[in-house]
Amino acid sequence: MAVVGYARVSSVGQSLDIQRDNLRNFGCNKIYEEKISGTTANRPELKKCLDYVREGDVLVITKMDRLARSTLHLHKIVDALEKKGVGFKI
Repeated sequence: MAVVGYARVSSVGQSLDIQRDNLRNFGCNKIYEEKISGTTANRPELKKCLDYVREGDVLVITKMDRLARSTLHLHKIVDALEKKGVGFKI
C-alpha cells in the first residue's frame, strides 16, 4: 500500500512547502506536485498521480480545492478512485 500525496499551487510565485510538509507528516511516501491554475483542465502531475495509484493505495490532499476544479470534477475523481479501490483523505 502506498500513501500518495498531491499538492498544487496556482502560480509560480506561490510555495508548495506547507502542503509538502503536511503530506510528508501524514506519511505520504510519494508526492506529486505542480504549479498550475486549478481552472486548467490539463494538469500533467494530477494525471500521473491518478494513473499511478493502485488498489489499496490512499490519495491524500491538504485541501479539497487543491485537487478539483468544481464539485462535478471532484465527484468524477473520487468515483474513479473508488473504482480502482483507492482510498481518499483530505
